[in-house]
Amino acid sequence: MRKRNPAATATVFLALIIAFLFVFEINQSSIFRLSSAPTQGKIRRLTFGKAKQVISCDRSHQKYDLCSITGATVVDPATSTFFLVDPTISGPRSIVEKIKPYPRKWENFPMQRIQELTITSGPSGPECEVQHNSPAIVFSAGGYTGNVFHDFNDGFIPLFITINSIYKNQDVVLVVSKARDWWLNRYKNLLHVFSSHPIVTLDNDTSNHCFPSATLGLMSYGFMALMPNSSQTLLHFRGLLDKAFGHHGQYSIFNPPPKSDSPPRLVFMSRSKGIGREILNQDEAVKVAKEIGFDVILFKPTGKISLQQAYGLINSSHAMVGMHGAALTHSLFLRPGSAFMQVMPLGIDWVGKMCFGEPYSTLNIRLRWKRVAWWRSTTRMIW
Repeated sequence: MRKRNPAATATVFLALIIAFLFVFEINQSSIFRLSSAPTQGKIRRLTFGKAKQVISCDRSHQKYDLCSITGATVVDPATSTFFLVDPTISGPRSIVEKIKPYPRKWENFPMQRIQELTITSGPSGPECEVQHNSPAIVFSAGGYTGNVFHDFNDGFIPLFITINSIYKNQDVVLVVSKARDWWLNRYKNLLHVFSSHPIVTLDNDTSNHCFPSATLGLMSYGFMALMPNSSQTLLHFRGLLDKAFGHHGQYSIFNPPPKSDSPPRLVFMSRSKGIGREILNQDEAVKVAKEIGFDVILFKPTGKISLQQAYGLINSSHAMVGMHGAALTHSLFLRPGSAFMQVMPLGIDWVGKMCFGEPYSTLNIRLRWKRVAWWRSTTRMIW
């Protein structure tokens, strides 16, 4: 029989109340990021014919490669090949570059599951069957996709950075490798905010697509981090989430709209028993929170709960408490001025701060960490 400690639970929620009373100021210049210093690599730029016909690949970054095709581009989904068409080129076509467009190039395991794309050039390319007037942004939904933390940190945040760095205020077409049906359906509203055009899926499409230019790969600067010295912050990214998930029938029986005279709502992120990190005295914690005056809702993210429902619940709440884990990515749905407490198990303080720490300063969220003391952790019983 596991012993539970209600006193420790009360400490968590008393700290949460203090967070509400804390005078919080945003430091707009404080944007957390992992070191973005370039690593040893190469920047290769090949020009064909006229100066505007260019293939350029930047491989100098630790986390990602980025290739650009400036000129008429034909995509053959059957071979995952991108052709730069330039009539001034003489001689046979030759392979120029290869790229895996997923921003975790330092990690072998996920990169083994990423489709490699080929960039080549020549005086002619495959026959164009679908013509686009907007440039293509090409990336992979493989790797760790399916874990909500990686969906955002390896996918949507890098996509946000890349569009705002290269195609700001421009229309783009998303070209995606390994775009599975469940992923397209779950994130369709968010993808539509990035681009109003139908998504080109390299694995399922059989037509050759033509673009005025293309960018292959996504830029990444660390967990929940945007480009250093950029005017864009996580608050801008959250605004994009609001466009995607707000006002889409977000209220339901599971998630009724709060009344104006209702007590403050607390979302308690619940983890299933047996999957690893969990709050063993969850029932006592919920009881104490209710005694303090919170309307507590236990939230266990599953594929059956749409992102619109999750956003509606969390965006309409005043606070969130949860054990460190991928599900805390949903804290991006908290509206500015809310409180967020991350309970950090034994020995992972640095991971918790890196994943859900300093970057949140730009979201105007009252952030608190609750470290689990070693004598209160069941982990000590294992060693």
